[in-house]
Amino acid sequence: MKALVAGWFSFEDMGATAGDLMARDLACAWLTEAGRVWDVALAPPFAGGVDWRTVEPSHYADLVFVCGPFGNGPPVDAMLARFAGCRLIGLDLTMLQPLDDWNPFDTLYERDSSAAARPDIAFAADVPRVPVVGMILIHPQPEYGERDRHRQANDRLRRLLDSREAARMTIDTRLDANGTGLRTAAEIESLIARVDVVVTTRLHGLVLALKTGVPVLAIDPVRGGAKVTRQAEALGWPLLFQADDATDDALQRAFDYCLTGDARAAAHACRTRAVAAIELVHRDFVSRLRDVRPVGSR
Repeated sequence: MKALVAGWFSFEDMGATAGDLMARDLACAWLTEAGRVWDVALAPPFAGGVDWRTVEPSHYADLVFVCGPFGNGPPVDAMLARFAGCRLIGLDLTMLQPLDDWNPFDTLYERDSSAAARPDIAFAADVPRVPVVGMILIHPQPEYGERDRHRQANDRLRRLLDSREAARMTIDTRLDANGTGLRTAAEIESLIARVDVVVTTRLHGLVLALKTGVPVLAIDPVRGGAKVTRQAEALGWPLLFQADDATDDALQRAFDYCLTGDARAAAHACRTRAVAAIELVHRDFVSRLRDVRPVGSR
């Protein structure tokens, strides 16, 4: 007979966390290792499992409740009553009542209780790493008079990230009114330096990504190309699109390239070229400013 795996992901609006889902998947792997067939009880927004309220309890030999705080009350009391004929196994739970007062489990491997404490089993979960992406998007700029094109360019990048499994981090480079809680240029640059890829419609999204050696996928939101395009050309960075020609397929290919070692090497090369070019400006600037002349003289 089957086992039914349940947890806070089995109830709507009960705050299931990433750790809950990691523990759930590990429990399922352990059941498979034991040669058992299992279902997972899921509630929206999670899909692909069964509804514990409608499945036939007699089809299950075991109910395995996984991860999180566990106390004597709703909504778990209704589940326990419905599956009263099953062997009840608790895994990775924080027991809210002393075990001498209440312990409904036939077998309990608690995370912590009045009797014991163990490491959370999420430590042992095999979770694949996904790219961390910094998303730096332009706000409408009245000086260019193209609010719709700005929105179109931003939407193309959002759609790209919606199609990928990636940890998206919105980064605002403005400091007069920062929308992501960043306060200084150092905080912004330090955050950008820690992502794997930047997608941007902002000039300084392009610049700060390459400055820190992070590959960047950029769209110029201005018709015909403006400062973002000119900067990419000056730096020799190839992944620059115009809003009109940034097809979904082209953006997907560019994003894949950004995840390669070649792209990271190219980003570092851009930084090296940029610093060399800026040094020429630096020397000329200092030289001219050392030459102090009376106002009005030539």
